[in-house]
Order: sequence, then structure tokens, then C-alpha cells
Amino acid sequence: MIMRVMYLLTFGVLYTLSLLPLRILYLLSDGLCLLAYRVVGYRRRLVRQHLRDSFPDRTDRQLAAIEHGFYAWFCDYIVETVKLFSMSPRQMRRRMVFKGTDKLSEAVDRGQSCGVYLGHFCNWEWITSLPLWVSPKGQCTQIYHPLENPEFDRLFLGLRSRFGGVSIPMAETLRRIAAYRARKQPIIMGYISDQIPFWNNIHHWLTFLNHDTPVLTGSEKIIRATGQATFYADVRRIRRGYYECTFVPMTMHPEETHEWQLTDQYFSLLEASIRRQPECYLWTHNRWKRTHEEYNLRLDPKTGRVNITDSIEDIKRSKGLL
Repeated sequence: MIMRVMYLLTFGVLYTLSLLPLRILYLLSDGLCLLAYRVVGYRRRLVRQHLRDSFPDRTDRQLAAIEHGFYAWFCDYIVETVKLFSMSPRQMRRRMVFKGTDKLSEAVDRGQSCGVYLGHFCNWEWITSLPLWVSPKGQCTQIYHPLENPEFDRLFLGLRSRFGGVSIPMAETLRRIAAYRARKQPIIMGYISDQIPFWNNIHHWLTFLNHDTPVLTGSEKIIRATGQATFYADVRRIRRGYYECTFVPMTMHPEETHEWQLTDQYFSLLEASIRRQPECYLWTHNRWKRTHEEYNLRLDPKTGRVNITDSIEDIKRSKGLL
């Protein structure tokens, strides 16, 4: 009952705020930026370290400009997401423009499903407006991690489905894809694949933004197994409150690619996008907290299993390293 009341209050406040014009919401964003960056210093040390390690060729002045630009964009992203609660389809089509959708529509019109790689870059929540731009024969879907609180999970599910998209819990991905295929319903599935894999889900490492990075490979496995025409969503921020997403074809026949080819290509394309507008990436996320060194310590080469229960100190002690 308490959670239900909290949900109603939260929804009421956010929806009321969303009715404000974006120019007013951006004034709130400016104030939030001042608070988060100058006063609280929200994860500023982590952001600074990520920027310094990712762009060793940039000067201190350049890194400081990116850092400040990131907090300004991040606060804009927050109020833009709030605006999504009541934004009309007409306004959304004006502010979030998609290009290259003809290739997606051609695929779904011939009955082939599509997989779209994207990252935590620019406004990924506004990409849920894609159903406004593609063939109605293709059901737009996205994989997501359900929130522990069912009421707030419902809140964000409603937000992401406003324009016709369907959110699929990660644990149900293959079952739901199979159900769509049984109905001969092609889908356009979005994969935000720049997240941190759990220790026991690390199967591939690559160099990403000057870091030795463990990466999720589940998206590639699903795409290859189901033969989804594969695209990269190359997003750019045109100006405040306006974005453009161009769909870059990666392959129409993923089953013909070799292992990790799509994953490597995706991260190469994502890095190019980030280097073009580095302030629009989610630098507050501790993306490189899992190191190759610690992974090698946790991995048992005899069994191929990763020790995820013991602390790294206990593992080192058991191996005589402490």
C-alpha cells in the first residue's frame, strides 16, 4: 500500500513537471547542474578519472571543458526524460529525428527482425520514440533490467512504452523472441550493450576508450542465433533538446560473422560517437571497476569457473599472494 501511494505521488509530481515547457525545465536543469557539479560534486572524482584515462592526449583545459559539459548534458538528460511523460508525438518527432529507417523498414517488410546496438550516449530514453518512424509491421522492443520495486518498475515501463515500444525483461528475452517468431512477427530490438558484465558473464575483452574492458556478449549471441539484421544507432546532439539518430548497417546476415565480430564493431562505432561528442556519454557509471588482473585471479583455469563469492583478499591469501 505504501509503495502504491509512493508510485502515485511520484507519477503525479513527474507528470506535472513534464507539463512545463522545456525552456523552463532547462532552467531547472541549470540549477541542478550547479548543485550536482559545484556544490555536491556528484561522482566528480570518478568522472575526472575516467576522462583523464580515456583521453590522455587532451589538455587539462580540454578535459575540464568536457567535464563541465558532461554535467550540463546529464542534467538536461534528466529533465528531458521527465518531459517524456507528456511529450506529444508531434513534438517528439521534431526533437528526436531518425535517419536511415528505410533499411529497418525494408528488413521488417520482408519478415526479417532487426537488432539495434546503442549505448548510454545522448538521450537513449528518447530513442523509444522509434515506432513513430518505422514500418508498423515491425514491433519495436528493448531489453531492460526490471527494478526491484514493482511500482517504480511500472512507472518506467509506462514511460518507455508511450510511443508503442515493448520492454522485455532480460531473463525473458529468448522466450519472447521465440513467441514473436512463432507468430511470424518481425521485431526491432534495441540492445544497450555498454554495461558491465558480471564476473561469471565475462567472455571477451577489448580496448575501449583506452581501457582494457570486459564487455557484454549476450546481445551478439542473440542477434546471431536469430538472424537479426544488425544496425548501430549513431546518435548526436544537434543542440539543446534536439537529437539525430542515424542507423548504420552492420550486417544483414549476422549468422555469417565470426565470434565477437559484431561486439568489436559495435564498440568501435560507439567509441567514434563518444570521441565526436565526449560530453554526452554517461561518465558517472563506474564502467571499468572490473579489471583483467582481478578477473585472472578469480578465474580457476582448471574448471573455467570464476570465483564470485570470495573477496579478492581471500583469493589472494588462498593463492599465497598475501
